[in-house]
Amino acid sequence: MPLITAPVITPEEPSPPPVELPEVGFAAVTYIDPAGTRWPMTDLTRDWYTLAEGVSGLGAAPYALTSDPHPRGGARLRHVQPQPRTIVWPLLVKGADHTGFVTNWRALARAFTRTLRDGPGVLEVARPDGTARRIEVHYQSGFDGQGRTASGITWDSAVITLWCEDPYWVDTVPQTLHRESGAAVDYLKPFPSVSSSQVLGATTVTNPGDVEVWPVWHITGPATAITFTREDTGDTFTLTMANTVHGNLLAGEPVTISTDPPRVRSGTGENLVAGLNWPAAVLWSLPPGQTPVTFQLDGAAVGSAVDLTYHPRYETA
Repeated sequence: MPLITAPVITPEEPSPPPVELPEVGFAAVTYIDPAGTRWPMTDLTRDWYTLAEGVSGLGAAPYALTSDPHPRGGARLRHVQPQPRTIVWPLLVKGADHTGFVTNWRALARAFTRTLRDGPGVLEVARPDGTARRIEVHYQSGFDGQGRTASGITWDSAVITLWCEDPYWVDTVPQTLHRESGAAVDYLKPFPSVSSSQVLGATTVTNPGDVEVWPVWHITGPATAITFTREDTGDTFTLTMANTVHGNLLAGEPVTISTDPPRVRSGTGENLVAGLNWPAAVLWSLPPGQTPVTFQLDGAAVGSAVDLTYHPRYETA
């Protein structure tokens, strides 16, 4: 999964009350512009709110299917490719007077169109149970008013089209997994026992989403080499610190490995991607369901740790 990078969001006010939306049911929707400003979209007490009739594009992701003709008739599916998503979002904007309406209209138009210059905005759909999913959006068209009789004075509506390069919805709460090396013990006291400074252990990672995700790994030293293996496929990759400009990880020093796009950075921003065991390295993804994985840190000691982080991805809002 491309781990989708959203603006830093600090809620400044409570979420808007839930309303009924097509393809979604009851939900509260907020748009977050590239600057991090939150715009409630379903609060009917505001001077702008979503017109539920006409909302579309919140359901399952679109796909392009590639097939080959079959000699006995029909065809055989060869490839499935997720396509960018298009969301249609009707919006009413009003004001107490013409000046107030124009101010709100201009502010909202800028909040959406700046996604073409400053990076994507985020459409966030929150459910009454407290869960929420989001998707990154770019403004495409539609913020030009309807031209109806009496519109454009104290009110007008726009039917906005939002383009999403990643068609999947992403959980706002990340899933994390932490493994840390403990203190060594005496083999014979009080009875024969073993503590490994190499392997943090095998574990099972559960992806509750609908589609695969591409995790981010955070490693804390000391360590000389780090190996991650997906046991069900045998895919693996190793970062050997001696092969990087940084050298071996000292106690407390961090390294972050992104699987999509492939990226390895030290805590000071050094590019360590050359330390991966190319071309054999496979920066694997996590499919839906349970996946057995193994983390191994060579040269580990007390404080050595691995943290896996990812946001589950879903077909629908």
